[in-house]
Amino acid sequence: MNDRLTPSRRQVLHLGGAAALAASVPWSPVPVRAQEAPDARHGLSVFGDLKYPADFAHFDYVNPDAPRGGTFSFQAPYWYFNQNVQTYNTFNSFVLKGDAPPRMELCFDTLMVRAWDEPDAVYGLVAETVEVSEDGNVFTFNLRPEARFHDGSKLTAEDVAYSIMLVKADGHPMLSQPLAVLKDAVVLGEYRVALHFDGNQARNFPLTVAADYPIFSKRYYTAYDFKQSTLTPPLSSGPYKVGKHAIGRYVEYHRVEKYWARDLPVARGQFNFATIRTEFFRERQVAFESFKKGNVYYREEFSSKNWATEYNFPAFEDGQVVRREFPDGQIAGAQGWFINTRLEKFKDPRVREALGFAFDFEWSNKNLFYGLYQRTQSFFENSAMKAEGTPSPEELALLEPYRDRLPEAVFGEAVVPPVSDGSGFDRNLLRKASDLLAEAGFERQGSDLIGPDGKPFTIEFLNNTKAFERIVNPFIQNLEKLGIRANLRIVDPAQYQSRLNDYDFDIASRRFSLSTTLSDSIRDIWGSKAAATPGTYNVAGIADPVVDALLDKAVAAQSREEMNTAARALDRVLRAGHYWIPQWHKNIHTVAMWDVYGYPEETPRYFFPVEELWWIDAEKAEKLGKAG
Repeated sequence: MNDRLTPSRRQVLHLGGAAALAASVPWSPVPVRAQEAPDARHGLSVFGDLKYPADFAHFDYVNPDAPRGGTFSFQAPYWYFNQNVQTYNTFNSFVLKGDAPPRMELCFDTLMVRAWDEPDAVYGLVAETVEVSEDGNVFTFNLRPEARFHDGSKLTAEDVAYSIMLVKADGHPMLSQPLAVLKDAVVLGEYRVALHFDGNQARNFPLTVAADYPIFSKRYYTAYDFKQSTLTPPLSSGPYKVGKHAIGRYVEYHRVEKYWARDLPVARGQFNFATIRTEFFRERQVAFESFKKGNVYYREEFSSKNWATEYNFPAFEDGQVVRREFPDGQIAGAQGWFINTRLEKFKDPRVREALGFAFDFEWSNKNLFYGLYQRTQSFFENSAMKAEGTPSPEELALLEPYRDRLPEAVFGEAVVPPVSDGSGFDRNLLRKASDLLAEAGFERQGSDLIGPDGKPFTIEFLNNTKAFERIVNPFIQNLEKLGIRANLRIVDPAQYQSRLNDYDFDIASRRFSLSTTLSDSIRDIWGSKAAATPGTYNVAGIADPVVDALLDKAVAAQSREEMNTAARALDRVLRAGHYWIPQWHKNIHTVAMWDVYGYPEETPRYFFPVEELWWIDAEKAEKLGKAG
C-alpha cells in the first residue's frame, strides 16, 4: 500500500512544479517585482530576489560536465494534467480528453524555466529577457532568435501568442481556467510578445505562465485539431521528442541531439540520458516485480512496508540494487483526517481535540510504518512558515488585535498532537479525551457516549481505498473505548469525490500540497467563502473571520519574511482550532535503483527531477553488464 495520500490520476500529484500550481480560484492583484525593474531582465521572482546573476553559467544543483547517453527507465512517481501512469491513448497531454503518458512536457519548451533551489524564481529559456509594466499587469518577453522546433522551423512570437490563447480556449482545465485573468497575448514583433493580465492575477501566476505553459507550433496546430486525442507524436521544440512506444507498455523519449538550447545556462548539465523510458503498470506490485528483474532501473518507493520488508531479493543482496535517501525540502503535504465542522456534533473544538487523543501515532509508526515517518504538526510542515515555540513579537502584532476572539492556546507554545506511550491504548490520553468530551456536554450511558442532543455519538470515516483500513481500524477501536460508535466507509473514487464536493461526510482523509509562495489559492483551503461553496478544498468547513484576516495578511505580504510571519500566525490559529487530526510525513525521497547512475552532490530543495539531472555512470553500468 501507499502510506501517502495522492490525488486522482486527473489531478496533479506534484503541485510544486506544475502549471496547476495556479489552481482554479480567484487571484489577488499583487504585482510581481523583478531584480532590475524597469529594464529588461533575465529572471523573475515574486519578491524580486534572484540567486543567479544574468551571466550565470549553470544552476548549482547540476553537473555541467555530466556524461551523456544511456537509458533511464522508470514508472513516473508524479504526473500532470491528463497523464496516466497505468496506460495511455494519446500524446496530447494538454487537453482534458484522453490519457497521455507522463513526461510529455519534456518535449515542449516554455518561455522561462524554474530554478529548483529557489522558492519561485524563473529564468529565461525561449525568452532571453522580460519586461514588467509598472502596474505588474503586462509582461513583455523578448525571444531568442535561435529557438527552433524539431523540424528546423523558427519559434516566434506568433507561436507563443497562439499557444497561450489556444490553451486558454481549449486546454486542460488546470491550464485553461487560471488563464481567465489573461486578457490577451499580443505580438509586438517577430521575437517580441506581451501578455496582458486584467489585474486580478495572483502574484505568482505570471511566473507560472512563463515557466509551465508549453509553446506549440502555430503552423502545426493550424493543420491538426488541438482538442483531439492523437497517437501522432506532435511537433515540438524541447530537449526530447517521442520515440519508440507500445500502447499500454512503454514510451521512449529520445533526446534531441541538436536541441537548440542545449548550451544555455538554464539547460547545461541537464537532459543527459539519450532515452527516457516511461513504463506502464496497472498494479504497483507488478511494477515492483519488474524492477526486481532489472526491466526497470529506478523506483521511488512510497510504501513503508515495502521499504522495510521487501528489499531482500538477490539483486539487492548482492549489491546490484541499492537504496538511497535524498532530502525533500518542499513543504510536506498537509495530510490528515479533516473533521467536518459544518455538522453540529463537531462544532465544539473540545470535541475535535478529544478525537485527536484517540489516534496513537507512535504505535502506528512502529507497527505499521516501520518507524519511517514523523508526526505532522503543522499545515506548513518542513518550511519557515511552520509555527514553533511561542509567538514572536511580529506574530503577536498580528494576533493581539483578535485576542478576545482566539483561544488562549494561540498565545502559548504552538499546539502539537499528543505523544502516546506507544501501547496502542494509552489510558492517560484516553482519559484526557473523556474529560474533554464531558466538558462539552457528552455523557456515558452504558457502552454509548450520548451527546447534548440526546443521541449516541457516531462517526463515519470516509475513504476511497482499503489501504487505510489497517490504520483507521485501531483508531476506531480507541474511539469505541470512549463510547463513540465509529466505522470506516470505503466508496469508489467517483462517489468519494462527489461526497467531498457536497461535504457529505463526518471525517475524511485528505492531503494538500502548498507552494512556498502563498497566493490567493489558500483561501480555497481555509477561507470562510470556500467553506460555504461546494467543491472547494475547505473540507473542514473553517469559517472564522480571524482566519480570513490572517489570510489577507499572508496574501498581501510584500516580502518573504512578512509572508512567513503571517503564515506562522495563521498556523497557530488553525492548529488551536483542532480542525484536523494530523497524520504523518517524511522529509526524504526513498529511492531504489540498479546501481548504474551518477547524480549531483546537491539535491535541489524544491523539486526532485531525477530524469532531468542524473546520468549513467559508465563504470558502474559496465560492472552490472548494463552499459548498453
